[in-house]
Parts: sequence; C-alpha cells; structure tokens
Amino acid sequence: MQRRKLVMMAGALAAGAFGQVPVPAARPKHKLLLAITVDQFRYDYLTRFRGEYSGGLARLLTQGAVFTNAFYEHTPTVTAVGHSTILSGASPALSGIVGNDWWDRATGKEVTSVSDPSLQTLGAPERKASSPHRMLVSTLGDEIKMAAKGESRTIGISFKDRSAILPAGRMADAAYWFDNETGNFVSSTWYQKSLPGWVEGFNGKKVGERYLGVEWKAGDLLLKKMPAKADTMFYSNMEASPFGNELLEEFAEQAIENEKLGTHAGVDVLAVSFSCNDYVGHAEGPDSPHAHDISVRTDKMLGKFFAFVDRKIGMRNVLVVFTADHGVAPVPEVNAARKMPGGRLKDKEIGAAIEGALTAKYGAGKWLANEKSQYVPYLNYDLIAARRLDPGEVRKVAADTVRNLPHIARVYTKDQMIAGIPITDFVARRAQNGYYAGRSPDLVVITEPYYMYAAKGTTHGAPFHYDAQVPVILMGAGVKAGRYHRATAVNDIAPTLATLLDVAVPSGSMGRVLDECLTY
Repeated sequence: MQRRKLVMMAGALAAGAFGQVPVPAARPKHKLLLAITVDQFRYDYLTRFRGEYSGGLARLLTQGAVFTNAFYEHTPTVTAVGHSTILSGASPALSGIVGNDWWDRATGKEVTSVSDPSLQTLGAPERKASSPHRMLVSTLGDEIKMAAKGESRTIGISFKDRSAILPAGRMADAAYWFDNETGNFVSSTWYQKSLPGWVEGFNGKKVGERYLGVEWKAGDLLLKKMPAKADTMFYSNMEASPFGNELLEEFAEQAIENEKLGTHAGVDVLAVSFSCNDYVGHAEGPDSPHAHDISVRTDKMLGKFFAFVDRKIGMRNVLVVFTADHGVAPVPEVNAARKMPGGRLKDKEIGAAIEGALTAKYGAGKWLANEKSQYVPYLNYDLIAARRLDPGEVRKVAADTVRNLPHIARVYTKDQMIAGIPITDFVARRAQNGYYAGRSPDLVVITEPYYMYAAKGTTHGAPFHYDAQVPVILMGAGVKAGRYHRATAVNDIAPTLATLLDVAVPSGSMGRVLDECLTY
C-alpha cells in the first residue's frame, strides 16, 4: 500500500513537471479605481479628530492600509505639484510641474500648471482654457489606456482646474472643474467638443443655490453665513465652505451614473479632489474650529459617497486610494501665542534685495524678469546677456544677498541644482526633487520653519513635515488592512496601484511598491 502511494505521488509530480500545472485561483477584478484627494488635509487631522469620525474616513481607517509616515518628497508643496504626483509617481524633477504657476521664458509671461491658450473652456467660453499639456509624464489612467485591456474611462473632477486635470493625465476622457462666476462645472476642448448632456443638465438645475443664505455652524458656533444672492460672491463663498464639497460629491455621483463607471471591460478611473478644505484652511488655519468642523463633515460626505458607490458598483469591486496634496503651516500668530517660532515675511524684500545688490555690482537695470512672487525669482536673461555677464556669477551674487536676509534657511542656485546638490538631509532631497531646470526659478529660497510669505491666514509650500506629511490609505481587494509605519512617499502610490492593476508603472514614477500591504 505504501509503495502504491509513492507511485501515485511520483506520477502527480511528473504530470506537473510536464505541463499540467494547477490553475491558480482567479484574482479579484477591480472595476473602478477611485482616487480621492482632500486639498490641504494634514495627516494629523486623521488622529486629532478620530473620535468624531463615523463615515468614510472611519471606513478607510478601519478597512484600509494606513501609512502613518507618508510624505511628499519635493518642494514646493503646493496644489499642482501634489496633484501631479499622486497618480504619476513623478516629482517635479521629472513631471515638469514645478508649481501652481511659474515664469515661462519662451513667452515672457506667467503661466499656470494647466493654462492652455490654444483651447476653449466648455461651459464658459470667455474663461481662459486649461489642459494637461504641460505634464511631461504619464499617469496611471494613461497607462491603463495604453495597456488596451478593454474599454475604460478616466475622469477627473474638482473645484480647481489643476486638481481635476493633473491626476487624470493626458489621455483622460474628461476633466471637470467649478467656475465660480456662473456656478457651473466646466471643461476644455482638450477632451471633447461640447459638454455632455448630463453635465449641462446638472448645471441647469443650479443645485448649488440650495445653499443661498444657509448658515455653516459647528454646534452653536456660527462659522459662516452664505450670501443670499447667486453671484460670484456666493459661489466664491461656497468654495470656502463644506457646501462646495457636498456639491462636488453630488456631481461625482452623476459622473459615475452617467458615464457608467465601473461597467466597462477595462478598469475605469475616477479622480476626485475636494478643494474646499484648502480654502477654509488658508483663511482660518489648522487649529481653527473651521478646519475641525470641515474635517468631520468630510468624513460624513465620504460616507455618503462610498454608500452610493457600493450601491452602484459594489465596494468589493473598487480600489480606493485616499490622500492629500499637501499639509499646511500653523497661523504665525497662533504659533507665537504658544511660544513656537514663525512669522510673516514680505515678498518684496527678496526682490528689492536682489535688485539692489545687482544694481550696486553691475549697474542699474530691471534685474528680475517676474513681478509676481519675487520670493520665486527669475532673473532677466536679456539684461544679463546685454551686459555680457556670466549668468552663474549673477545668480551667485543674488543668492548670497538673499541668504543674508532674516529667517532665510537656505538658498540654492540654478547652477547648483543642475549640478546636483549634496543630499545631506530631507530638505536638500526635497529641493532637488522639486527642481526642473527648464521651468524652475534661478534661486530656490527656503525659509526657516514656520515663516511664510502670507499677509494673513496661513499657507503651505515648505519642505518641512507640517507641509509634507499627508494621509496615504489604500483600500480594496488585494490590500491588507492595518497600520504601516515605515517611511513612505506619495510617489509610492502610483507603482503600487500599477502592480495591483497589472499595468505598466507610469513613466516618471520615482516610488517603490508598497508590497508590505499587498496580499497577491
């Protein structure tokens, strides 16, 4: 009997060796990749207000893989750069998206990350148009399209044009953003010739007008009263309230319904970015009751959204990533009251110092090419050439001048960034990752922690952790729920999702696969 068993086992092994390999269990098929970004949502909002979360954030925190030490590895930490990184994995050094806007030397004009004068805005033809044409790398949605694994659709939605456009990528089927003059969702002729009927229908219903005169309260505390007239003032106030997020969530539901997302042969992508938290945070700061309340309302709003997705597609068929595009610094006056450092700096001080130093050394002239944001200085190359000066020497003089101003921590020149600065710490690494020579300024100026160029409220953009640490949570089939404490970069999201979806890693991805949370 024992001999017979051995013979049978040998036969089974031989059969396997000659091609009769056991068929592995089928992997779950993801029907929808849902990429959710909350603008200016610091990581610590997850922990500070955890006891008040019972909706979508609570679901993510209990059913998702939560990365507790996730950071952006670039500076400036601003909206366009963050959104361009999430689904591409590329920092500005490769993506070319170096800021919300920058000085374009080819045209001698300030441009935004998505401005495109060759196109028209659908739904508001008098408004300047936008597209992803400045994005130099692919996104996950682009790679899904190029993989040609069946028909798929990729759509980006946000209140901000850059936040709708950049995560979705160059091959997206559509991107929609909010026009605060009309209260409509608009798009661009980059994607299609006219707005779909369902978008026209949503705009026609004037859904946002339900918030006319509505009070935003946290308990008995009145945080804002909405204007009673539907005009630009009303829609601008909606941007800086939780009501804008609620409107966007309803629009996202309509996108899923009308575009039939989650029903195509290939995996669909919906990138939704909720912008209102950022407007509130800039005005009131991260320690305000406003930031607290809109975070709790975001949890409830995401709970509603997930319930809708569950009914329409089934959450078991959805792969979710949740993150933010940057954090935010405390309001300087709040920091001062608690004996912490920080303060407000004047933008014009840097420009004046550069102009003064270069005039003293080389003679009078307009040494700066850009008038806006002089703490992001672009030198006047025409004047440098006309004076037959060495641009590198001029940059060094300018850098030495700025370096001696109060509360300036570091100044790097274009020449240093191109040559490669010594990566001695995370500040240097993030500065290097954030630099693209064809678009970035002549000087990279980094203030001391908590100092900012903002006349009121607060802002972000620094390499320090309060601006760079954000939530990264993955949830869905193939992801093992839990808390993961290893240092993580937002750049890691794209290659991890590509691995789960069996498509190529986006072309400029600089991250690693978060294989510690994967189950296959």
